[in-house]
Amino acid sequence: MKKVLFLALAAASFSFTSCDSKKEDVQEQAADNVEAAGEAKADAMEEQADAVRDSTEEKADAVDDAADNMNAPATTTTGTTAQ
Repeated sequence: MKKVLFLALAAASFSFTSCDSKKEDVQEQAADNVEAAGEAKADAMEEQADAVRDSTEEKADAVDDAADNMNAPATTTTGTTAQ
């Protein structure tokens, strides 16, 4: 009888310890919120980096185009190149 009572008491104590307390739930939610905020900030920073990268590529393309236009031979109104 003692063994059955001991096992029942042990099972009951394990079931109570596995339950989260309200305080623990609040702390876990706060941790989740911090993590979500960090992810959102990282995503925003990645978008800014992409925008800077795109802008830089556009400026580099414009400079390349300007350099190409400087080296292009001049054409006359008839479409032939001037020498």
